[in-house]
Amino acid sequence: MNMSAPTPKIPPSNHPHADIIYRLEAGGAMLPDTPENLMQIIGIYKAYAVPMDFYWRDLLYIGEQVFLNPLPFFKYFISDEYLQRHNHYAGDDADLRFWRGRATVHPELEEFMRKGETKNMPRLLHHLWHDRINMEFAEACMQAMLWHRNMYSPVNQFDPYLDSDEYKANADCAIRAYFKGNPAMLGLYKLFPDMFLEQCRQASYYANLGLFWEVMAPVFFEMSDLYDEGKIASVPDAMNFLVNGIFAIAGRPIYHHVYIKGECYEIIPKSKGFTWLYEAALPYVEAVFYRTAPFRGTKSYNAQARQVPDDQKDFHYGVLYADKFPVGTAGIPPTLLAQDMLHFLPPYLVEYYQKHCRGEDDMLVQLGITFQRSMYCVTSAVIQALRTALLYPLDDPNPKHLMANRKFFEAQMDRFVRPEARLNDIQTSDYR
Repeated sequence: MNMSAPTPKIPPSNHPHADIIYRLEAGGAMLPDTPENLMQIIGIYKAYAVPMDFYWRDLLYIGEQVFLNPLPFFKYFISDEYLQRHNHYAGDDADLRFWRGRATVHPELEEFMRKGETKNMPRLLHHLWHDRINMEFAEACMQAMLWHRNMYSPVNQFDPYLDSDEYKANADCAIRAYFKGNPAMLGLYKLFPDMFLEQCRQASYYANLGLFWEVMAPVFFEMSDLYDEGKIASVPDAMNFLVNGIFAIAGRPIYHHVYIKGECYEIIPKSKGFTWLYEAALPYVEAVFYRTAPFRGTKSYNAQARQVPDDQKDFHYGVLYADKFPVGTAGIPPTLLAQDMLHFLPPYLVEYYQKHCRGEDDMLVQLGITFQRSMYCVTSAVIQALRTALLYPLDDPNPKHLMANRKFFEAQMDRFVRPEARLNDIQTSDYR
């Protein structure tokens, strides 16, 4: 009896990343499904979520309270009100509970803010000693989103609104209220209105990213807990948890309110209907995972040197392309993030690094590479979520529908044909 394999419904792919496309078509991720990869990505999600619990709180504090302060020396000195602010996706009173833990500041973060790497001392001394959470990383992400505007337009309506007359009128009311009684600043505003308006747009992006990360922190905390309980057992399990989370929270409102002397000014009202998926998540992935910008000191911004692309669409400096081995250069945002995550690594990841690192000084590099692997898993979730929303099920019996999925996956993989992409590197455990 002839037991030959069934004929494929669509022909093979000729794409350079055909093997990865087949894995995506089978419901997998760009990252191979191995116990080592799963352990690394879940461990780094947990280590990322703890400082992220500070990032989202301080981003909202800056966007809502600090606002246009011309000398914001204490913008990283988050108020107790924001530290104890209930995350809408954790705790007993959550709007939609992702994490079974508490809604206020994470206990490990609270402990670190008190002691840091040194000892108990006033917050100002921790700050001056640079023994703190590095908010500069969060601001770099916000600035990338601000600079790479109009991502996913026209679906993303957030950016067009920032240029609308309605936004300008709302911003004008808030700016005048903020500087009421300060004739010098009001005079400057009259002379340079666009400068103040651009600062207001930046404050709106502080709020945008803060609201985005308020969701992601409890998602990563819950993934860590589920892994510890043996309920996330594979890389596809982790990716699918993220996919389900994306759809569950897609409609979360994105807005910007400013509080001035106890009064709320709705610069971007919730009634505009801007949502977490289209106005925050997708622009974030595009601006931060793919594009960002060359970090100061790593590339020449001199136009004659031609080390920075002429066209914004050619920017390819995000985490999916980054060379992690130079990590350690002072002030580079990924290094600041790696330093933040180093404080909160779960024991199994510390043990893994001790086994594979060349010493403690190498740990930041290895941590950065692990983070890169984990973001390929997050990007896989975004790709699968987009395919689910826009195209067809992976097991669709119609060959035309499967071919449409194939073309979608191939278009996504086109972005990783660039020589800088690390997609080939993460296919092996030797990339350390």
